[in-house]
Amino acid sequence: MPGIVLYQPEIPPNTGNIIRLCANSGAQLHLVRPLGFSLDHAQLRRAGLDYHEYARLRVHDSLEALRAELPASRWLAFSTRGRTRYDAVQYREDDLLLFGPETRGLPDALLDALPPDQRLFLPQRPGIRSLNLSNAAAVAVYEAWRQLGYAGSAQPG
Repeated sequence: MPGIVLYQPEIPPNTGNIIRLCANSGAQLHLVRPLGFSLDHAQLRRAGLDYHEYARLRVHDSLEALRAELPASRWLAFSTRGRTRYDAVQYREDDLLLFGPETRGLPDALLDALPPDQRLFLPQRPGIRSLNLSNAAAVAVYEAWRQLGYAGSAQPG
């Protein structure tokens, strides 16, 4: 299952919702400092409910530290400035789905360092700024998981 990378996240409830997403999908969550909150923030805990114990969460001091830890991973950056639609990519188990801070998105230098086919966007209506971070992450994770056959999921019953 691809992992999710939140680069300098700012809003605790978004990260809490993504923790719950990771618990349900099996994606590992990587948070890259600086964080706009502490990991014991009440809103983070409330949004994640009791799913924190089921999610795999790592905090990294920098993107470079994360890259050094997972050198074989392909980075897929999600941005309104992306060039490739998110569902046009063939997702792989070792992908890292990268999302920027809520108020400013990923830095241009970071996006420019990736090939255009690794800079992804989610379709939206003209004139609308962006989706909520946790909603965008959910769309991306479920498309990747769908392509990978929902490996590890349970059937309703």
